[in-house]
Amino acid sequence: MTSPAPEWWRTAVIYQIYPRSFADASGDGIGDLGGITAHLDDLAELGVDAIWLSPFYVSPQKDAGYDVADFTDVDPLFGTLDDFDAMVDKAHALGLRVIVDIVPNHSSDQHAWFQAALAAPEGSAERARYIFRDGKGEHGELPPNNWDSVFGGPAWTRTTNPDGTPGQWYLHLFDSSQPDFDWSNEDVLNEFDRVLRFWLDRGADGFRVDVAHGLIKADGLPDFSYDDDTNSMGGVEGPTAPYWAQEGVHEIWRRWRRVIDEYDGDRILAAEAWVVPLSRMAKWVRPDEMHQAFNFGYLETPWKADALRTIIDESIDEFGKVGAPSTWVLSNHDVVRHASRLALTAENPQGHGIGPLSKGLPDPVVGLQRARAASTLMLALPGSAYVYQGEELGLPEAIDIPDDARQDPTWFRTEGERYGRDGCRVPLPWRADAPAYGFSGTGEAWLPQPVQWAEYARDAQRSDDSSTLRTYQRALHLRRELGLATHTLEWITDAPAGVVAFRSGDIEVYSVVDADAAMTLPDGEVLLASSEITDTIPADTTVWLRR
Repeated sequence: MTSPAPEWWRTAVIYQIYPRSFADASGDGIGDLGGITAHLDDLAELGVDAIWLSPFYVSPQKDAGYDVADFTDVDPLFGTLDDFDAMVDKAHALGLRVIVDIVPNHSSDQHAWFQAALAAPEGSAERARYIFRDGKGEHGELPPNNWDSVFGGPAWTRTTNPDGTPGQWYLHLFDSSQPDFDWSNEDVLNEFDRVLRFWLDRGADGFRVDVAHGLIKADGLPDFSYDDDTNSMGGVEGPTAPYWAQEGVHEIWRRWRRVIDEYDGDRILAAEAWVVPLSRMAKWVRPDEMHQAFNFGYLETPWKADALRTIIDESIDEFGKVGAPSTWVLSNHDVVRHASRLALTAENPQGHGIGPLSKGLPDPVVGLQRARAASTLMLALPGSAYVYQGEELGLPEAIDIPDDARQDPTWFRTEGERYGRDGCRVPLPWRADAPAYGFSGTGEAWLPQPVQWAEYARDAQRSDDSSTLRTYQRALHLRRELGLATHTLEWITDAPAGVVAFRSGDIEVYSVVDADAAMTLPDGEVLLASSEITDTIPADTTVWLRR
C-alpha cells in the first residue's frame, strides 16, 4: 500500500506576482490580470508550482491596492471578475495553483463601511467596526496615544463632525487612508468569512494574509514607541508592540482555518507575520491555524556562513515542532531586492528602501553574484520556497528613481527621509528591444524603468545558458526531479570555514559564502552552479553535486 502524497504546499515553489508591475495588456502603463494570463506559460516553463497575486481589488490605490474599498471585486485598473476567472482557469490548466492576497487589518477610507462610520454618530454600530476614540487634552486635540504609523508619522487622524467641529480620532497603523478594523466586532468577523468564501468559490487555492501578526490591539491601547531605526513591521527583539502579535489573533486564524477546511483541494493560508523568535512565529502554523508563515528571519539573515547555518537549523527545528514545513524567501514587494540587499554595506531596516543618497550602496556585480548563490542555496533546502517576480532575472533594486516619480506612502509621510519600496516594484522587462521592455505595448510604465533593464529582459536571457533565468529554471526543475524539498538536510561537517555545505538525498550542496573563503571542487557530477567554476568554487558561488 502506497502512502498518500504530501500536501502540495509542503514542497511548493510559489511565485509572487505584483500585478501592477508584472505585465500590462491594456497599454495604460499599469499591469493587469490580462497581462498575467498572457505570461502564465512563462511561469510554467520556469518551473514554479503556484502563483500568489498581490491585491487587485477595487481601491483608490493610495497604497498600491493594499487600501481596499471592495474586497469582492476587481478594480477596473486590473480588469474584471471574468478576467480573474479566465486567469484561474488557465493557471489550473497549466498545473499552477492561485493564491490570493487578502488584507484584513484595514480597509480603504473609501470602503462603504468607513464612509458610513464617518457619517454616523459617536458610539454607533457603524463606528464600532473600526477603532474610533476620543482624543486626549482639554478639547480632545491630542491623539488617543503615541503610536506611529508603519509609514511614518502618527497612527491617528482626527475626523470632522458634520457641523464642522473637530470629532473623534481613528486608528490607522498604515496610511491615513487605511483605517484599522476592530476585530473584536462580530460584523468584521462575519464579513471576512464571506470574503474568504467568495474567492474560494471562484477557484482560489488559498490566501496570503497581509499583516497576519496584526488585527488585535492590546486592551486600553497603551502608549508604545519603537526606535527610529527599527523595522516598521515589528519582528525585532525586545518588547512586543501592543498592536503586533497579540495572543487573541490566533482565534481569528482558527476561525479562518475552519472556513478553508470546508473546501476540497488543499486550500491554504500563508501568514505574513513579522515575529521573532522563530519559536514564536511557529504559533501561526500550528495544525489548526495557518499552513505556512514567511520566514523573515531567513530573509533578513546576513550573507555569512555561520549565520545561515544557524537560521536554517532553527527554521527546520521550530517549524517542524508544530508539523509545518519551513518556508524560505529572499525578496518580496516590501524589501530591497536581494540582488542589491546582499551587497549593501550599511544598515537598511525593513521598509526604509534605498536611493541615490543612501549609505553603503551596493556593487551590482557583487550583488548579482551573491543573489544567484543565495537563490541556488535556498532552492536546495527542504520545505517550501517563495520567489518574487523578477528575481529570476537577477533584477537589482531600482535606485535612481526621480523624486517626482516616487509613489510609496513612506516617501511622502517621512518627507523624503525614507525612500520606501518603489525600487523593488518597478515594472518587469520582458523584451529587450520593445517599448517599456515589453511590459506595455505602448511604452507606458507607472514607475520609470532603468535603462539597464534591457540586459535583464527575459527574451535576452532565455537563449543564454549562463543567464540568471536559465540558472533558476534548472534549479527549479532539478529541485522537483530530485525531490530536494522532501529530504532531510544533513550537514557536511568537514567543509572549509565560510562554506555552507549539506547533503540532501544523494545530492551535496556547497555554498561558498564568506568573502575570504574558497574550496576545491569535490569529485562528482556537477548538476548546477550559480556562477562559473573551475577546479575550485570561488566565494559567492553555490554548487549542486551528485557524488
